[in-house]
Amino acid sequence: MTRAELLAFLRIHRLAVVSTVHGGAPQAAVVGIAVSDNLEIIFDTLTTSRKYQNLRADPHAALVIGWDAEQTAQVEGVADFPSGAELAACKQVYFAAWPDGPTRETWPNIGYVRIRPNWARLSDFGAMPARIEEMTLP
Repeated sequence: MTRAELLAFLRIHRLAVVSTVHGGAPQAAVVGIAVSDNLEIIFDTLTTSRKYQNLRADPHAALVIGWDAEQTAQVEGVADFPSGAELAACKQVYFAAWPDGPTRETWPNIGYVRIRPNWARLSDFGAMPARIEEMTLP
């Protein structure tokens, strides 16, 4: 799997399950995502949500993206909460994928999360033989 293949796969999917940890217990939620040219995964959420609060306390996250046609990407990375020019750049990527994003931007307590992947596994169980490839990302 190349970086370009991973980017293309991530970009054709708009939803992800993001997993976080709270008090040693896993928690998961579906989020709408956008993916930057640098493989940054961006989503918006309420700052009062469990996922946002969990990532503030422990920024390590895991995501599963694309579960149709027996193809998935598992991604692990570290979340942050961009501000200033970085936030503006993230919003530009997010709003391109989610044109209704600017409407949610006006909501009270809306926040933006960026996850920078450090590991990924692309699996295609519909292929014969099955294709399972991993990569470590800088």
